[in-house]
Amino acid sequence: MTGDSVLVPRSSGTQNLAMQFFDRVAISGDHEAFRYRQGDNWVSVTWHETAERVTRLAAGLLALGMTAEQPIGIASSTRYEWILADLANMCAGAATTTVYPSTNAGDTAYILADSESRIVFAEDEIQLAKLDARRADLPDLERIVVFDGHADGDWVMTLDDLEEVGAKHLIEHPGCVREASEAILADRLATLIYTSGTTGRPKGVRLSHRAWVYQGEAVAAMGLLDENDLQLLWLPMAHSFGKVLLTAQLACGFVSAIDGRVDKIVDNLAAVRPTFMGAAPRIFEKAHARIVTTQQARGGIRAKLFDSAFKLGRTVDARRIAGQHVPLRTRVQHKLFDRLVFSRIRQAFGGRIRFFVSGSAPLNPEIADWFHAAGLLILEGYGLTETAGGGFINRPDNYKLGTVGLPFDGTSVRIGDQDEVQISGPCVMTGYHHMPEATITTFTADRWLRTGDMGAIDPDGFLTITGRIKDLFKTTGGKYVAPSVIETKFMSLCPYASRFLVFGEAHNYCVALITLDEDVISGWATNNGLEGASYTELVQSPAVRQLVDGYVDQLNTELNRWETVKKWALLDHDLTVESGELTPSLKAKRGVIAEQYREVLDALYR
Repeated sequence: MTGDSVLVPRSSGTQNLAMQFFDRVAISGDHEAFRYRQGDNWVSVTWHETAERVTRLAAGLLALGMTAEQPIGIASSTRYEWILADLANMCAGAATTTVYPSTNAGDTAYILADSESRIVFAEDEIQLAKLDARRADLPDLERIVVFDGHADGDWVMTLDDLEEVGAKHLIEHPGCVREASEAILADRLATLIYTSGTTGRPKGVRLSHRAWVYQGEAVAAMGLLDENDLQLLWLPMAHSFGKVLLTAQLACGFVSAIDGRVDKIVDNLAAVRPTFMGAAPRIFEKAHARIVTTQQARGGIRAKLFDSAFKLGRTVDARRIAGQHVPLRTRVQHKLFDRLVFSRIRQAFGGRIRFFVSGSAPLNPEIADWFHAAGLLILEGYGLTETAGGGFINRPDNYKLGTVGLPFDGTSVRIGDQDEVQISGPCVMTGYHHMPEATITTFTADRWLRTGDMGAIDPDGFLTITGRIKDLFKTTGGKYVAPSVIETKFMSLCPYASRFLVFGEAHNYCVALITLDEDVISGWATNNGLEGASYTELVQSPAVRQLVDGYVDQLNTELNRWETVKKWALLDHDLTVESGELTPSLKAKRGVIAEQYREVLDALYR
């Protein structure tokens, strides 16, 4: 290809993402790098093939006048073209500004204007329409490159158009991409990720090449993954968790099968048969709920066999984790249950999973225990956008369920005032974009990052996150309540729940807003004389309210008196990103929800 010289690996070590990519191409060349969906088929591409397109796209950006650290937006769901665009930005020396495809037009315009993005990669007509509607608010935006769509002769060009521009530029400047890539210093801006936040305007987190290269090399140093691994990548690439998995791929050389459609995860697991997958806890919760309620609905001997298998599986797990002997009879029973029950669950996830990785929100320990009993290990990790998405993870050979693991080599942690987890290391952001005051308050005087999370470190160095400082509230009885702890307990008890949010600030007792998983509760309804009822009808039915009330009563037996939920309300719809009730990473916006359902909450105190 034109510009092959960019594939020569650096002899002095990798200092930026561009050279990390090209080093991987030089090592793995003709090996498979990515798979992506094209209609009903999976298409495979090698590292060399990927590099050829990335080089042409990067040259196209240089031809359009992109300069060092120039932000370039990507407004798209997770797909192969997202990866190409991001790598092209890196290799041109520019910086990627990420935009969730679900972001509304106003926030999309704010992010692109605040970052001063001059070019935006837009997925389709939906994303293009947002930019058209806010064109007056985007004075710096010069060009839109669409993945799906057509050029308009004005400010819209296609991805193929950009490649063609790049191919012509490489004829006249064959070494331009190599020169741009090698000139990138480790401290140069690589990514601007705007935190969705639960209140206020998004904040642009400035992350350097050093932070991302460190993430990849830290994962590689653990020996977790290699070229023989295959991941199913569906996580939003606009989120730092997705970007961690990409830089880990560059460092380790495994294959990524890419499809960002959440509703196709189960189908894709069966088709791709990955060895690992990263996911947010909600995915594991939904999978657990679906499997458990399906077995319960069957009833009879199958349900009894299922319950007995997990009861014994957890017993065996507990003994093994404690280093205790497992009696021969128990081992024989466990082997039988593994063949009849657990192996079928593993097969539903493709049959080759070595481990899952959970991040972006706390994982319910009960869910982790359940999967572990079935022979599926979930390695929980921890990080923030401000730490380039990573920082802590359990290892396959050294883990403690219920913790977020040990720090990456090179990352330091300490517990500060109010039990706050504070972090220092190469992964930490350089600051917030255009927000010097917010940057100052987010760091301690000695430059440790304040995470805002409460935690504890055990004698073996494992970190446990115990709550969010700002989520704590105080009742009129003078007692502090950590709502996330109560919410986690309920979600482990009730397989039908989608959300359980506890409130009680400045009141004398706690209340909750509850939403149900529509698919799971519909399955329950079919087996309880309510087949065909709509979700709204179900949440208003006495039978469903009685069902939920039983789980709330069970929850209250496990709480302190001042934490118990005295009253609750079932909402007639689930919370969504589109309604502004959830962040794009599916975290609940408590302030927004409290305001939006103020009348409902007030009624619970009347």
